[in-house]
Amino acid sequence: MTDNRIKQIVIVGGGTAGWMTAAALSKILGPDYAKIQLIESDSIGTVGVGEATIPQIATFNRMLGIPEDEFIKHTNASFKLGIEFVNWKKLDHSYFHPFGHYGVDMEGLSFHAYWQRLYQEGLVEDPSEFSLMAMAAKNNKFMRPFNAGKNSPLNEIAYAFHFDSTAYAKMLRQHAENRGVIRTEGKVVDVQQRSNDGFIESVQLESGEKITGELFIDCSGFRGLLIQQTLKAGFEDWSDLLLCNSAVVAPCEGVSEISSFTRTTAHKAGWQWRIPLQHRIGNGHVYCSDYTSDDEATATLLDHLDGEPLAEPRILRFTTGHSKKFWDKNCIAIGLSSGFMEPLESTSIWLIQSGISRLLTNFPDKTFAQADANRYNRVLIEEFELIRDFLILHYHANERTDSEFWIRCREMTVPDRLQEKLEVFHNNGRTFREHDELFNDTSWFAVMNGQCAKPRTYDPVADLLSLEETKDRLQKIRIAIANSADYMPKHRDFINKNCDARTLKL
Repeated sequence: MTDNRIKQIVIVGGGTAGWMTAAALSKILGPDYAKIQLIESDSIGTVGVGEATIPQIATFNRMLGIPEDEFIKHTNASFKLGIEFVNWKKLDHSYFHPFGHYGVDMEGLSFHAYWQRLYQEGLVEDPSEFSLMAMAAKNNKFMRPFNAGKNSPLNEIAYAFHFDSTAYAKMLRQHAENRGVIRTEGKVVDVQQRSNDGFIESVQLESGEKITGELFIDCSGFRGLLIQQTLKAGFEDWSDLLLCNSAVVAPCEGVSEISSFTRTTAHKAGWQWRIPLQHRIGNGHVYCSDYTSDDEATATLLDHLDGEPLAEPRILRFTTGHSKKFWDKNCIAIGLSSGFMEPLESTSIWLIQSGISRLLTNFPDKTFAQADANRYNRVLIEEFELIRDFLILHYHANERTDSEFWIRCREMTVPDRLQEKLEVFHNNGRTFREHDELFNDTSWFAVMNGQCAKPRTYDPVADLLSLEETKDRLQKIRIAIANSADYMPKHRDFINKNCDARTLKL
């Protein structure tokens, strides 16, 4: 039999994407499967602002064998229970998108349906009362889940992290190099392709060194050095659906109490994130340059910091969308080279993780079967589209009249799938998850309920329970959630006791 196994893997670019890829491949494939070489240049900076995540990052770290407290200490991380949205629906309005679920499903029907029934009757107002993560975040509480007895909300605490992405990349580099990954310092200045089929054969560094490979992974960021500049895969531009195209970022001094959630505050022509770490707060203002200048956007950012800035504000430009091919010939793009979704729901690192996972489940041999590439591309494109629709929802479902930007977002035509979801919700409050999309029905419910008009009615199947029984059951859930949130320690106290970065022994 012919040995078609790939034995030389070249990763172009470091940063979070490059080192997540290197760490995962070296862990799963093992030291004897293939030589893995990562090329990065210290002279080329990384975006380095992806500091908020969703819960799936914990699965990635467990796969690598990284203890959670070690990860937290090395990256000055804090815990994240969800996202607060301020001024998105209208000025002086806020709502919370929690991790985990609301209440409990009953009689085979979603909890959301029963809540909607009471909402229509004017008997409830805020679904956050039925989410442990939302109630804990409100008071800056946190603890990990534990067995607290049958049906206790404390058995299921869903969380993610805020962390220093540059420190995370350094940590992953150490894990990858310990498993045999070779790091080469240098800047790629030329790419050689095979004359017969256009496959990438080698890359040449500024030093003159030529590095050959069989599988090339493009982690070169927005430049798309291999997938775009060399292979001309093309780009699907979504600037007409997600209008923001710039960001200004600056860390600032931290405060004594560390919030256990991300805050996003909508401004005149975009929004601002606030991400609390143990040692500082990460801040950024995402905006549309058609409606505000860089200077004005920077002033808005600086006017809404908790403390003194720790660095000069830095401007970033981006185009929302994705490569028309994530896998082209013998090259696979992962991270910003594959596409970009603004950081509104902290999906950037997840898309790296997803790309790696799908690569491993569709891992090629030297034949690079086109069917594998086609499937990889189809699945990733659909994932991008479903996340895109969820992000558009935040902008489109608004009642703001104070700015041209928000009026345009509200009046624009949205993709058909999103329009259908909106119509279903407006009719009876139902929300759905498409296939295995990242955001489930709870996430759709949180944002739609937070930003959309009151539905016409509720799911008729919720009438399975009488109004009195529905009220009684939800009241018991509300009390259990409140008691559980009260039981939890303060976020800062939990960190100090278990994973304070200041105790790290280097």
